[in-house]
Amino acid sequence: MSDFASNRKRVVVWFRKDLRLNDHPALLAALSDNFEIIPIFIWDPKSVDIWRPGEASRWWLHQSLLHLSHSIKCLGGSMLFFSGNPREILPRVCKDYGANALFFGRCYEPASVQLESTIETLFSSLGICCQSFKSNLLHEPWEVSNQSGKPYRVFTPYWRSARVSVGTPPLAYSPSSLKFTKRSTNSLDSLNILPKDQWHNKFSSNWNVSEYGAKALINRLNTDFINSYQFKRDFPADEGTSRLAPFLAWGIISPRQVCTTVLDPIHNQQEDNKFLAQIGWREFSYHLLHYFPHTCDTPLREKYSNFPWRDNHADLNAWQKGETGYPFVDAGMRQLWETGWMHNRVRMVVASFLVKHLLLPWQDGARWFWNTLVDADLANNTQGWQWVAGCGADAAPYFRIFNPVIQGEKFDPQGDYIRKWVPELNRLPNSAIHSPWTASANVLQAAGIQLGVNYPEPIVNHSEARNRALKALDSIS
Repeated sequence: MSDFASNRKRVVVWFRKDLRLNDHPALLAALSDNFEIIPIFIWDPKSVDIWRPGEASRWWLHQSLLHLSHSIKCLGGSMLFFSGNPREILPRVCKDYGANALFFGRCYEPASVQLESTIETLFSSLGICCQSFKSNLLHEPWEVSNQSGKPYRVFTPYWRSARVSVGTPPLAYSPSSLKFTKRSTNSLDSLNILPKDQWHNKFSSNWNVSEYGAKALINRLNTDFINSYQFKRDFPADEGTSRLAPFLAWGIISPRQVCTTVLDPIHNQQEDNKFLAQIGWREFSYHLLHYFPHTCDTPLREKYSNFPWRDNHADLNAWQKGETGYPFVDAGMRQLWETGWMHNRVRMVVASFLVKHLLLPWQDGARWFWNTLVDADLANNTQGWQWVAGCGADAAPYFRIFNPVIQGEKFDPQGDYIRKWVPELNRLPNSAIHSPWTASANVLQAAGIQLGVNYPEPIVNHSEARNRALKALDSIS
């Protein structure tokens, strides 16, 4: 008799943005009910969602699945890969493999919410158990509300309310106790997740995309790191940030696993923990996305819908390539292109430059980050760009305009970050590294710099751009 015809209980566990074996509630539920687990991943190449994973995310996703499938194989099972519509594939897999139930972790992007609702309705009509779990957040977006029962729009009171329960420990079980089915399957490569453009191949030297890689980064979160985080996090030449964002975005690590480390008794209390607040900001972003899903494309503050943005492809292209003539901005954009990641302080500076100096729509920046960041996360990406553009919840005022030269002098005083990512400026002295156009002809010649030839002139004058931005703001006030 075929195994599929036996009385063994089986559950399909649909992996989505929880690509790990540890602290995985769907896996623990399967273990608790003594299910044999059929682990699957579905890639939908014909999805009409405009926020499908970008190219950098697709590289990260492929590497994540490669590691996850290897881990499952080491436990005696097989990860099953499918290409197509989940609405059609999931019922078919349950039938073909004799599964009694479907378990999956919830996602919160508007298209994912709609898909989950359809799947749950479908499985209810088929009489098959369908259960979803919170697997990638500390709180469901709807679990935290103000005293009036309405969503928060300001981070500080949100986090004051939400952080009281961040000490929940990860789920206690050993992945070795999970029972995975072993079946023949399509290869991961057959899904064609990797984009055709090979620019992302260079990412491999910068990332260990695995639960082991995530654990190595978490192990850095010792007392010294946490205590120095609030001082070092703004200096991009230092190793002052965790680089955990892409691991969190795809669920290779859970926020509970991070918080448990950070909240170890020898570390700071959570009220003063600036690192923990970054986890809180991520939670707050999902809170906003849940209640205001339209903000992926349109501003939360309606008056900004009439903002007089420019349409200038040449300026956008210069910004994307890191050829604006402002070294601190260019260093950030080139770091992004080379590694799929950018330091958070620099993200704020380059974003401000796009929407205020160049007066280009924040949506253009959001889409570029979406395509080039390995940690592209719709909630974080949306909230971050709306924050900089002044049009979101708890946003920085639009009239607060970063001076990219001063930002560089303050947070990269020796020019180390610039010299790494804009090597043509290597020989400039510190006094000129942040504003090459102010250097004398002799200094430029000694450094081998010809402005407009091997490094661009600034594409915009800071003072003029600032005045233009403020006039644009006045036009909608």
